[in-house]
Amino acid sequence: MLKFNKKLLFSGMCLFALFLILQSCDDEIFTTNPSDSITFSKDTLTFDTVFSTIGSTTGKFLVYNPNNKAIHISSVKLAGGASSQFRLNVDGAVNTDNSFSDIDISAHDSMYVFVEVTVNPTDVNSPVLVADSVLFTVNGNLRTVRLEAFGQDVVLFKNKYLINNTTLLANKPYLIYGYLAVDTAKTLTIPAGCKLYFHNNANLIVYGNLRVEGTFEKPVEMRGDRFDNMDFSTPVPYNYVAGQWGGIYLLGSGGNHLLQNVIINSGYVGVYFSNDNRNELPYLHIINSKIQNFVYYGIVVQNGNLLVENSEISNTGSCTVYLSGGKHVFIQSTIANFYNSNLYEPSSRDKNPAMVIMGLYRMAPMETEIKNCIVAGTLKNELSIVSRFLPGYKGTFSSSFIRRDSIYTYSQFENITWHQTDNAELFVHPKYDAEGNYYFNFMPDSLSSARGIADPDIASQYPLDLNGNSRLEDGTPDAGAYEWQGK
Repeated sequence: MLKFNKKLLFSGMCLFALFLILQSCDDEIFTTNPSDSITFSKDTLTFDTVFSTIGSTTGKFLVYNPNNKAIHISSVKLAGGASSQFRLNVDGAVNTDNSFSDIDISAHDSMYVFVEVTVNPTDVNSPVLVADSVLFTVNGNLRTVRLEAFGQDVVLFKNKYLINNTTLLANKPYLIYGYLAVDTAKTLTIPAGCKLYFHNNANLIVYGNLRVEGTFEKPVEMRGDRFDNMDFSTPVPYNYVAGQWGGIYLLGSGGNHLLQNVIINSGYVGVYFSNDNRNELPYLHIINSKIQNFVYYGIVVQNGNLLVENSEISNTGSCTVYLSGGKHVFIQSTIANFYNSNLYEPSSRDKNPAMVIMGLYRMAPMETEIKNCIVAGTLKNELSIVSRFLPGYKGTFSSSFIRRDSIYTYSQFENITWHQTDNAELFVHPKYDAEGNYYFNFMPDSLSSARGIADPDIASQYPLDLNGNSRLEDGTPDAGAYEWQGK
């Protein structure tokens, strides 16, 4: 029987402990070789447009130690020091001087540097470049990461209520927090080229009249205020993501509204046009406009008269267009819902069709005209008419493409292309490409079923499509807001 040697065991344990101590000490050995340095995840950290006096979102980059030994960073600081418009957070530490010292990174480890920026007002209408650099001193050498932001002066509205007729200016954008509201019988006029950026949950609420007077060359933009990207493997602008702000609410019975050459996108609701008085109907005219990418609805009409011409309403989590009460006319327009084709949306599309025409007894009498239009999407039935059984309902649908697996057969439908299969080759690109370069191109594909089916007499009233291309050149105009182009 072998005897247990306690001395031998003790010696072995001591040797093992010594090995661990030496190994631990080796881990803390720092390189002082001037050729050993740090690397960065990016050499320039760029912020998109930052509004003056409004803090930016937080940008970040990684600092790597690629060496086999730990490395000592003598200092990290902003070249602009305490007066810089940028602010640093280095590995969780902050200070007012934007200066840090004696930072260690273990071998093959890394740390984060977070950066924020607030741009001072410049009294200049166009964006101004604001720049600085983060300076790292390592083993006697200087390493830098450049910081860039484009500062834009804005007119800031916080819970602004307009009690007089008001015309905005186009020289600077407007940033809305809370709401911008228009009093009863007063008119808000938004001129060509004006840009309105809405903060989270902010709304435009109109009890009077809204006149948006954009042009093809200078459209009016209404969108969220975030210019940064979501953190995906392929950066996706927040402006492509629904739910960035509230929406436009046109309320009251006396309104006369115009939306001309306006781009409205990526909120919760596009245009909510609602009135409780079934005996006095307000009017809304939408022409040459895009209303796209909303969590709930693109256009909701309740007791109001609506005319939509040469426009796109697209991509919503529920009904893209909901009509109830009043006369509603759509001419040469595209209603398309491919919302759940977008991986970047906050929710999936529900089962409501792209266009719902809902007659209710408490609403005003209804009349519908759809001419030279496209009604399409990812569902088998993208048109639902619940109003047809109500007394007095009038509906005329002509020279249009409608996706529906069961065909409406009563007399209101003339020269309709009913599409009962999928949307193959209907549009050029109904979703993003691999690089995220397309924002849902709803121009007809070369083999599209919407090509050549429009009424030429109606199309001649809109000789240019929403992209400014001729829809009369080939003699066979297409349905929808866009004409196919052979290039």
